[in-house]
Amino acid sequence: MEEKGIPARSIFDGNDFQATHIVVYSGDEPIGSLRLRWFNNFVKMERTAVRKAHRNTRVLQRIGAFAIEHAARKGYTKATTLAEIQYANVWVRLFGWRELAGKAPTILGNGEKYIELVKEFAPDAEPLTPESDSKLLLRVEGYWDRPTALETSF
Repeated sequence: MEEKGIPARSIFDGNDFQATHIVVYSGDEPIGSLRLRWFNNFVKMERTAVRKAHRNTRVLQRIGAFAIEHAARKGYTKATTLAEIQYANVWVRLFGWRELAGKAPTILGNGEKYIELVKEFAPDAEPLTPESDSKLLLRVEGYWDRPTALETSF
């Protein structure tokens, strides 16, 4: 936000209360983040950001891969994102996203143009469904394979 001169009130919106927020750490230090919003049959990746001192394709690839793995576990097979024109090629060349053909760039309030990208991916081998064990669905988001104290303390 500081690099772009975007006021916080323009970024933090009502969607923060119903989205999944991913934070990347280097040790105890937060170095990046990403927001996922869930729609019918696709997930939207938003606000992918890595602090300047840690910005490299390895960190970006890891946060993107984690987001896709998380979505796949929930049964999703498609993701979309908006990427600034100068970064869209990184997502396409290095991470397998593709530009949505025939769509004009999105221009936001700061005047910057963004290209809509899409990635299709295989579902998880055991996606969460209404038929999943009810204990899994009670577990902490993203840690579905780890029993909680509720399961083990009785």
